[in-house]
Amino acid sequence: MSALFERSLLVFQQAGIDNLKQSHVLVAGVGGVGGFVIEALVRAGVGRLTIVDHDDVSESNLNRQIIALHSSIGQNKAEVMRERIHDIHPDCQVSISKQFIRPDDMDALLTGEFDYVIDAIDSLNCKVALVACAVQKGIPVASSMGAGRRIDPAKIALSDISKTHGCALARNMRQRLKKQGIKKGVMTVFSTELPKEPGPMEEIEGARGRVVNGTASYMPGIFGLMLAGYVIQKLAATEHSA
Repeated sequence: MSALFERSLLVFQQAGIDNLKQSHVLVAGVGGVGGFVIEALVRAGVGRLTIVDHDDVSESNLNRQIIALHSSIGQNKAEVMRERIHDIHPDCQVSISKQFIRPDDMDALLTGEFDYVIDAIDSLNCKVALVACAVQKGIPVASSMGAGRRIDPAKIALSDISKTHGCALARNMRQRLKKQGIKKGVMTVFSTELPKEPGPMEEIEGARGRVVNGTASYMPGIFGLMLAGYVIQKLAATEHSA
């Protein structure tokens, strides 16, 4: 066995390592949360990944995103992440999609055989559509709520979507999913911390402005690692058919 997984073997045993090697995970979003999710999955030995992100690395990503370096600015996030994955775990099979996924795209996106789907995207409409589609297809799914404008790691929690509290985004997710008959079954990382006030408005190409939310360097990473830790435990304990 490669020395890469020697330490993992001590905690997950050979059966767990074999299960991770046979697992296929889709991660939507390679930003502050998603990048750390993927990093942990790869280092744990997940054998196949599908990653989705249309965006490019920007200078403003440097404070919180694991793939954001001065050398990667301007490059597509999914491509940068794929290169990093292969530098860590050369045998990992990686498929990338650089498309901007819309709610109507979710059915086509989830046509593959996935053992887990992880939502680390920003758009509420897309988050709801991805999670709902995964649930309807019987694919286990985990979702990250917002880490922006929060600074206290002790207020981060992991629970089923039905038990989330103190998070406006989680509340909106619950309400929208409930309309589609989904009340539980989605593992969620969220914060109960009261968020800081929104940042200033930023003008974009002379059009309407958008609010710029501040983000502490460590918060998205903690969200991502907590979500990855949960999923890795589940995958390591999963029996795969031959």
